[in-house]
Amino acid sequence: MSAHVSTSAAPANEALAPVSPERRVFQWHDHASLWFSLGVGLLVMQVGAYLMPALGTKEALIAIVAGSILGAGLLGWVAKLGCDSGLASAGLMHAVYGRTFASLPIILNIVQLVGWGTFELVVMSEATVAIGRQSGSMAGTQWPVLATLLWGGVVMLLISASMVQLVRKVIARVALPLVVLSLLWLSWQFLSLANAQDFDQLWNRPGAGGMGVLPALDLVIAMPISWLPLVADYARHGKNGGSALRGTWLGYALANMWCYTLGVLVALTLPSKDLVQALLLAQGGLIALSLILIDEVDNAYGDAYSGAVSAHSLLPRWGVRRWGMAMAAGCTALALVLPMHSLEPFLLLLSSVFVPLFGVILGRLAFGTNASALLQHAPRINWLPVAIWLVGIAVYHLAPLVLPGAGSALPALVFSFGLAWATRPKA
Repeated sequence: MSAHVSTSAAPANEALAPVSPERRVFQWHDHASLWFSLGVGLLVMQVGAYLMPALGTKEALIAIVAGSILGAGLLGWVAKLGCDSGLASAGLMHAVYGRTFASLPIILNIVQLVGWGTFELVVMSEATVAIGRQSGSMAGTQWPVLATLLWGGVVMLLISASMVQLVRKVIARVALPLVVLSLLWLSWQFLSLANAQDFDQLWNRPGAGGMGVLPALDLVIAMPISWLPLVADYARHGKNGGSALRGTWLGYALANMWCYTLGVLVALTLPSKDLVQALLLAQGGLIALSLILIDEVDNAYGDAYSGAVSAHSLLPRWGVRRWGMAMAAGCTALALVLPMHSLEPFLLLLSSVFVPLFGVILGRLAFGTNASALLQHAPRINWLPVAIWLVGIAVYHLAPLVLPGAGSALPALVFSFGLAWATRPKA
């Protein structure tokens, strides 16, 4: 939150109160810069590599483009809701599900953010050590621990500053240009490698089977869907809902398509279980990977900040900054002790919860509904949206059994959105 707001003027619970107009400073390029930067990451490239060799190259690209447009579109739509209402994600959940029941999805969000934050620190630590060993140092067993502590400390340092200033001055002006340059360089290197290996053959390469296009679409959508519970926490600082939608959609869709495609390209040209090592093998890969690693910090920061907003909504006696420090410290501690490489099941499990959760939120709040007014009059438990959400989770898991090859995310999203929209109270 902005540091200039006085304690006496601050609401008792910042997460459940709309951001005042004078604190709304984000324009469309701020949203685009933030979400392009958050959309770039080693984890995204790694999930892109998971699409191979099950899919053919063309099938993989179809899933990447369609999934990125759809997933980022949902992200942008929720960003518009957050900006129009001025409410954080926790506020949207309270407005739709009720003031008491909303604690459950908020707690689930905190759990997923701790998981994502821990993932990010593990990836950053491993990449740091890989870069160090590539340059002839960091051979000792203590370096993974030290690298984890280093990046955890950086996140704690960032969380102590203003989120708005971090987005506008650090991400937009420094991190974004550097990460775009690194992606351009890596893309050029791996396209050159693909050309040397017979690009036409790689382009027409058939899939080995085991995954269809729609299940692959689920895997692509899973990444933007995992950000749905965070987007309103930032978008509510925007000046205009339309610019929040466009900036978020464009920024994240471009980053998601680029990183997923680069992951596929790496898997095609340098098949390896270790994405970081494959990137290091590219000419100039050491520098490019270092720049991406620096950009990865904002992902861990985003998890910690949004987790802090959610935690503050439940226990407002601690401010957002204090909760952020606790989140960063907790993620750092978990990154030191937990094995964090079962990525695909974790992503899909999160999707099964958050796809129908936000399908219901969109169905209830889209098309001009006053979310702030709903929040003010929200009951303890809003039973119908709760029931639709829970059945939506069941639809997500049952859809592949009833309609093999249809995927899970789209049936669950269509069901939860359609039913929530059809049953919403009439004005």
